[in-house]
Amino acid sequence: MTTNYDFMNYWLSIDSIQNKVKKELENVLQAEYSLSLKEFYVLYYLSMAPDKKLRLQQLQEMIGLSQSALSRLVGKMEAKNCGALEKHDCTDDRRGTYTHLTNLGEQKLQKSLVSFREILRLHLSAIDVEGLIKQLVEKL
Repeated sequence: MTTNYDFMNYWLSIDSIQNKVKKELENVLQAEYSLSLKEFYVLYYLSMAPDKKLRLQQLQEMIGLSQSALSRLVGKMEAKNCGALEKHDCTDDRRGTYTHLTNLGEQKLQKSLVSFREILRLHLSAIDVEGLIKQLVEKL
């Protein structure tokens, strides 16, 4: 028997899978690379950007953190004991600040990508994610 709420079962299945994978990613990244998932995303987005640099406002939109939370996160990653990022003032707008991925940050990202891919493969290979999404869409 189907109900008007069947779509919720598919949505909650997808949400549960995502939460489990994110938790595992967070645990492994922290244990092996001293990175939170948000810090990993910062490294990733910077690695994909032209010249491996972005304005903090751009990163804020990509990562989904408040301005102050992102500033703290980037400040921590720029600190001498981490060294994954470098801050640069924006030459065309003195109020703006860029953060740039350092060689150390790039190395940290490349190493952590191996673990990231392996966790995704481990968790998602046994699940028909496309099928779940297709069923969800059909129930909408």
